[in-house]
Amino acid sequence: MTAAVPTVHFVALRDAAELPAPVSGQRHEIGSPVGRLTYYSAAPEADGHFPPLLLIHSINAAGSAYEIQPLYEHYRHSRAVYGLELPGFGHSERGKRPYTVRMMTDAILVMIREIQNVHGRGPVDALALSLSSEFLARAVTEAPLGFRSVALVSPTGFRSRDATTKWRNGTRARPWLHALFEFPLWSEAFFRLLTSRSGIHYFLRKTWGAPEIDEGLAAYDYLTTHQPGARHAPYYFVSGYLFSEDIIRLYHSLTLPVWMARGVRGDFVDYSNETLVKGRANWTIHVFPTGALPHFEAKDSFLKAYDAFLADAPAASPP
Repeated sequence: MTAAVPTVHFVALRDAAELPAPVSGQRHEIGSPVGRLTYYSAAPEADGHFPPLLLIHSINAAGSAYEIQPLYEHYRHSRAVYGLELPGFGHSERGKRPYTVRMMTDAILVMIREIQNVHGRGPVDALALSLSSEFLARAVTEAPLGFRSVALVSPTGFRSRDATTKWRNGTRARPWLHALFEFPLWSEAFFRLLTSRSGIHYFLRKTWGAPEIDEGLAAYDYLTTHQPGARHAPYYFVSGYLFSEDIIRLYHSLTLPVWMARGVRGDFVDYSNETLVKGRANWTIHVFPTGALPHFEAKDSFLKAYDAFLADAPAASPP
């Protein structure tokens, strides 16, 4: 495990009136080298049978812990569960600053340390959505003793075009594009256009690959994208700064149990390079007849498959 990162708890909860909590349980704010982070936690009275579960939302214009709500609310009844909001999203710090792969990875490592401060030094199970799967994989390679298993839901990095990038370093950052998005004359107005109610419904239908979406998620997406500073992290996302060129190499280097879940509909179905990990002894791949958020569309079958994977994972060592 890497060196412990000191954290400082805040008494005040900023912007609570403007943006409601995305999940139930207790809200926490901590200071860290990557800024103020918000996370949520809940646990049953007796939760000694399972290690803690960390859930991490995806990266997009409207990312928030609401995206992992179905899983959080289910598992809170059987184990300690944590929902992290990454830098630039939800109730975490959204200032105008560079948002990088390093920052997102460090946020996860801070969160692992925070969980272990409560539950001891044992490893945790962790699940991440979409691009956040890349940050989670990197965190595992840097702190392998902190994790018992990882679940990657609709992970990025497996498209046909990604095959030639697996041994490169760096990111796909396009500084000129970021500068264009952040140009003061239209930066705010353009983001408001992208995150109008109709715009959010448009992108969620592309994610679902169907006309019917989760309206609760759509409503929350609108609220979270209309908070102060909401555009800064998404502009780094769409400019390529958060996509790693070496992600296939990182996926390949994972030795702990990995569960990969994905759908077959929508705009996020190019998994041509899935063959690079398919068949590896520690990887389990489950395909659902859904879009990119199978835990919303096929919650029961998703939970059944994930529970079966977790049951086969090695028992966590005592703290």
